[in-house]
Amino acid sequence: MAPWVRIRRLWRWAVVLCGVAALITIQLNALSAEYKKVASVMELQPPLLTFQELEQVEYLTLLPPYGLKYPQTINLNHEFLNESSTARSLFFPNSWYGILDPRNTKINATSHFFLPGKIWLDTAGNPIQAHGGGILFDKKSDTYFWYGEYKDGPTDQAQGTGTARVDVIGVGCYSSKDLWAWKFEGVVMAAEESDATHDLHKSKVLERPKVIYNEKTNKYVMWMHIDDATYNKAAVGVAVSSHPTGPFTYVRGVRPNGFDSRDMTVFKDEEDNGAAYLIYASLRNKEIHISRLIEDYTDVENVTVRALIGMHREAPAVFKHGGVYYMVTSGCSGWLPNEALVHEAEWMLGTWETIGNPCVGANKAYRAATFFSQGSFVLPMPGGGGDDRGLFIFMADRWNPANLRDSRYMWLPLTVKVRFERYKPIPLWSKVAIFWHERWRAPIKDNGETYYVSKPFMAGDDL
Repeated sequence: MAPWVRIRRLWRWAVVLCGVAALITIQLNALSAEYKKVASVMELQPPLLTFQELEQVEYLTLLPPYGLKYPQTINLNHEFLNESSTARSLFFPNSWYGILDPRNTKINATSHFFLPGKIWLDTAGNPIQAHGGGILFDKKSDTYFWYGEYKDGPTDQAQGTGTARVDVIGVGCYSSKDLWAWKFEGVVMAAEESDATHDLHKSKVLERPKVIYNEKTNKYVMWMHIDDATYNKAAVGVAVSSHPTGPFTYVRGVRPNGFDSRDMTVFKDEEDNGAAYLIYASLRNKEIHISRLIEDYTDVENVTVRALIGMHREAPAVFKHGGVYYMVTSGCSGWLPNEALVHEAEWMLGTWETIGNPCVGANKAYRAATFFSQGSFVLPMPGGGGDDRGLFIFMADRWNPANLRDSRYMWLPLTVKVRFERYKPIPLWSKVAIFWHERWRAPIKDNGETYYVSKPFMAGDDL
């Protein structure tokens, strides 16, 4: 081949390669510009990252414990209630499988993971005792206060009912700045030791305490389910204090507007001039009743709204987003976990409609059992949410009827997408979802940046 022919071919290849290089450079510059544009948008809208992280669907594959007979046909509900089952470690793992200990110096400000179902210690190294509880954010001290049933006593059976119970000790209170490390503030509403006729005598029942603050009276008001040992009293108790850490003074026990009351909660609507409501299961749990509290929050007005009639729901947890009120409830199946349902209304005293099971992820059995827990409270997540979505913490208890003091806490992210439009005359309802995560954390700010993490455990990970 003549030299000039080779030179011409090489020249053609050089031209082609230069053209390809130019096209690649143009594409890379375009991609770089688009990346910078997207990155800048994400920096301007950090709350969106919350949903991208926490709305990832995480599944759970359970390996049957060694020695379990017929593992391919395991019924998780049966194993959950079987105290001698080798599957108990699936639901109540010991410290070998993870423990949330705020004293662990290996954990820094960007890895404060919640560990649903694991042992959770306070800042003194003791298991937190705040079951069936709720959280108050105190604006005056910029502090969260977690109130719940203090069950650090032996479990026995209630007379005549066979229900597992612990003698009333009182209401435990914990304080925190970050919802992760909790300091024990003491038993702020203590049991009555001597007077057997008192509503709070240790032989009776105190459950699901909730505290709200009244700006007009400067008082912290606690509502709780009170009962006798046979669960036939079915009433609510009210106590007040001048400080979030108590002591709380017991005011009275009453059946609201004459109706029996069992599982209950209170909700304060900050968007409606502080209007507050008592929400409780009534008529032996056949329906939910709602009454507005009087101005000082220590009693109910004489109007009772009946909701979820004939549905047999309990454990109400109420929250609000986008002008819509939501309620998460459980079914009535004793200590056996069941399917959660979400209900919503345009007005607290209006019509409530059921919109379905909110649980997402894990596996079918877990979703049908609310991840083997029962809801107690829904808390707005600090740093989360936006104009079109809401981000909350779903607080629940994984009850251990064989040893109530070892009942675990199931905190999981809950998201709300509001409706943008309505079909006429049929409304397009919003979606509420509670996402399963083996470990996750709330938005954390560090050096001006916001971090969101939810991921399964990996070998070598620190807790």
